[in-house]
Amino acid sequence: MHVTSERRLATPSAQGPGDDVLERTFLLGDIPGIVWTPASASASAPVPLILLGHPPLGLDAMYPRLADRARHSAAAGFATATVELPGSGDRPRLPVLDRARADLRRTMRAGEPVGDEIVDALVLPLVDRAVPEWQTALDALLTLPGIGGPVGYSGGVISIGVRLARIEPRVAAAGLFAGSFVPRGILEEARQVTIPLHVLLQWDDEGGHRQAGLDLFDAFGSTEKSLHAHLGGHTGVPRHAGAGAVDFFTRHLKRRAA
Repeated sequence: MHVTSERRLATPSAQGPGDDVLERTFLLGDIPGIVWTPASASASAPVPLILLGHPPLGLDAMYPRLADRARHSAAAGFATATVELPGSGDRPRLPVLDRARADLRRTMRAGEPVGDEIVDALVLPLVDRAVPEWQTALDALLTLPGIGGPVGYSGGVISIGVRLARIEPRVAAAGLFAGSFVPRGILEEARQVTIPLHVLLQWDDEGGHRQAGLDLFDAFGSTEKSLHAHLGGHTGVPRHAGAGAVDFFTRHLKRRAA
């Protein structure tokens, strides 16, 4: 991991300019990323880590929302980190994903149902590439002074979260957003996920993902899982939903770290 810049930000509860959060951008090979750590973190008192998932729109476009999530998490005593997804931002394009996205746009413009073949082509290549990169990033992040386990995963493409929750033993809890297409294969993988889960669902999602989200929630093998549904479209998640997610991670990550 090569750190390329650093600066300090204030948490939402800070008075004045503040310097409560250390933000560092980095390169992991050719993969850009960002890590945020609260002032309370130190080598002698490491804090739990939350991996911030996001849609494949590029870190530059997602930065305001990611930084806001990071600042609120830091105020609760968590470090957070994220990496650029394959084929996004300044990373090389992935023709297989570009073709799938073009097929999806054509299908939706024509008012036709989105079939399993398109969903698989749209999601599975991204999951297959992104999850090993998240694991490599996790290897590097957990060597940084002030960052320790346990680890949580929050938001982003839900299929990436499902795969990571299934295969990565260091991820102890996950907050997932049921707002994207879910391949049937991922639905089957969900049956093997057993960690605590906090799932958000927008009831009026324009993509028509309600039933897929309900089916996925039902499939999870976790004995501790909660579904939080809110009225509104895909981008209408209420701000107070973030507080619920922080409470969830506080229960499951800080309890295990104690």
